[in-house]
Amino acid sequence: MRSGKFKPTLFSGVGLGAAFLMANSSIGPGFLTQTTVFTQQLLYSFGFVILVSLLLDIGAQLNTWRILTISELRAQDLANRLLPGLGYLLSVLVILGGFAFNIGNIAGCGLGVNVLTGLSFQHGAIISCVAALVLFWIREIGKMLDHFTKIVGSIKILLTLFIAFSAHPPLLQAIHRTFIPETISSQAIVTIVGGTVGGYITFSGAHRLLDAGIKGKESMQEVNRSAMSGIIISGLMRFILFLATVGVLVHGAVLEHDNPPAGVFRFAAGEFGYRVFGVVLWSAAISSVIGAAYTSVSFMKTFHPLLAKYERLCISIFILLSTAVFVFIGKPRQLLLFAGAINGFILPLALAIILVAVTRKRLMNGYRHPLWMQAAGWLVVLAMGWMSVDAFISWVR
Repeated sequence: MRSGKFKPTLFSGVGLGAAFLMANSSIGPGFLTQTTVFTQQLLYSFGFVILVSLLLDIGAQLNTWRILTISELRAQDLANRLLPGLGYLLSVLVILGGFAFNIGNIAGCGLGVNVLTGLSFQHGAIISCVAALVLFWIREIGKMLDHFTKIVGSIKILLTLFIAFSAHPPLLQAIHRTFIPETISSQAIVTIVGGTVGGYITFSGAHRLLDAGIKGKESMQEVNRSAMSGIIISGLMRFILFLATVGVLVHGAVLEHDNPPAGVFRFAAGEFGYRVFGVVLWSAAISSVIGAAYTSVSFMKTFHPLLAKYERLCISIFILLSTAVFVFIGKPRQLLLFAGAINGFILPLALAIILVAVTRKRLMNGYRHPLWMQAAGWLVVLAMGWMSVDAFISWVR
């Protein structure tokens, strides 16, 4: 339980740790691949996709984190109290989405190790799997998450910022098209939002706060700050990578089909840039492995008390299975894009459940959710639902 003397702030403790957990969960190999691929397609107009996705992220995250922490229930438990069995359905969807992402995360670890050492993807994935398991077993899970995600998140942002400066992007043109785009792609928006706050990612920070005992109405300000910090961190990283990609593309770079982010770093800073890419990719991938495993298992706790009792073991099995699928099946590039889109479909469903639950007084301890936040949340549900269907029709065609 949370003691009266424990008051996390925006820039320290669990609040910032939860923000970095959410941001690092989204800034994985899929994040790097999706950002680079869609920047290739849309060029400057991808800035508009980032802007729209940030607005949708705010509507999704603020509602989710605030409602869950005030109800003092994890998402699946709130859903089950709203309608028996609904939480189990939500859990299955989130766990499957998290598992799909985690296979790509493990693959990203393997590729990062390959870039840095020359070892095969499979050996790199196995080494990274062992590293992730060690991190979960050497110390208390919550403290490890808070410290590790802050360090790794800062490294990713600073190194990518260096590459963006080296790429010399046309900044004014990029900012101009961020607000006045030439092209709008609903497929890109669905995939980017799905990769940023879709599926398990939406709940990673909120569940971390609940596990740390940060809940109830008295924690509302801390929760809001933490949620906004996570959105800002992931949005900043995506815009920096977007600028780096635009910079190399307008200077004539031809990016690799199988690994476009690597081409961005190499074109911007030569072989040194390629090694920097290895560090960024491995950091992004290992932090996403940790975030996906922790959050997905937090949804399993509803199934049986033993799963909560043996949380570390469940997390370990989740990571081992993800690694085994990658080692024995292979290349995950399309899976990364597909997983982001699928998690985009999960987002409107999960958010709708939470928004309905907040209107039930018996579930919310007398709390009345602001109408403007409900409206913003339902706007995200409708927008993401419509764009998901539109994107699905485009893929079918």
